[in-house]
Amino acid sequence: MHRPKSTLEQWRILQAVVDYGGYAQAAEHLNKSQSSLNHAVAKLQYQLGIQLLEVRGRKAYLTEQGEVLLRRSRHLTQTVNELEQLASNLEQGWEPSLVIARELVYPMDILTDALAKFLPESRGTRITVVDTVINGTSELIVNNEVDLAICGMPPKGYIAEPLCDLEFYLVCHPQHPLAEVGELEDDHELAQHLQLVIKDTGVNPAQEIGWLKAEQRWTVSNFHEAKVILSKGIGFCWVPRHLVEDEIKTGKLVRLKVKGASTRRIVLTLVVPQRDNQGPACKLLESIILEQHAQTSSELTPYMLER
Repeated sequence: MHRPKSTLEQWRILQAVVDYGGYAQAAEHLNKSQSSLNHAVAKLQYQLGIQLLEVRGRKAYLTEQGEVLLRRSRHLTQTVNELEQLASNLEQGWEPSLVIARELVYPMDILTDALAKFLPESRGTRITVVDTVINGTSELIVNNEVDLAICGMPPKGYIAEPLCDLEFYLVCHPQHPLAEVGELEDDHELAQHLQLVIKDTGVNPAQEIGWLKAEQRWTVSNFHEAKVILSKGIGFCWVPRHLVEDEIKTGKLVRLKVKGASTRRIVLTLVVPQRDNQGPACKLLESIILEQHAQTSSELTPYMLER
């Protein structure tokens, strides 16, 4: 079994000598004797068979070989520091990873803003975001497969913190026959045309997103796919407002209006499935997401329930 010739302490001493500009300065910062640092670097050079430093006057300078090895050594010591920090985090109960279920209609840019604020304080916690739809979100919550869940109506027995009220528009291509009608008197005319719906991601899907009275129906995985189909002049679909506003403004899609039902709204909430076992990283991210919504004045309509 191969045994390293050098130690991490030797490389850290070499880095300090270079970073602080000499043995005397490094000794002062490391609270060690200058002779011990001289000995450590000399032994390192002897063990490697390469000269790493050369002293000119009262300063030490790296050789070309020293520059290459020092650069690589910084990666090594940084990795060890991170490993030791991870061990400390785990000892304190800090989670090494978090899984977030995101209902597909929830704006990714808002979640990204929250994650960006979490990153500097994350201590290396890995984040997995799982896009889910309706029953798929509920199943992950009930099965305790996620640490946080952004969903619509939470499963029975789970407490949810309201985040926002999301508005849906009924849209189609401007050359679609429905676009020529103007305001529809009722939903009977809709039922004669092809509807695009988003598939429930649950193992036992209970429903799909949107009004489902149309005899003809195409089911797709997400709204991006639905918008591609709509752009071809095929079908109509209920789509979150923030995902189609640009297309409506540019005339690529048109908004349909049905008397008494021009829009649909759903409340999105934040659920912590395992509140009793919630770790510090999860608590921090939860607070950041809630704070993000408290401060946000985006295209979403703020929604707060009475406590």
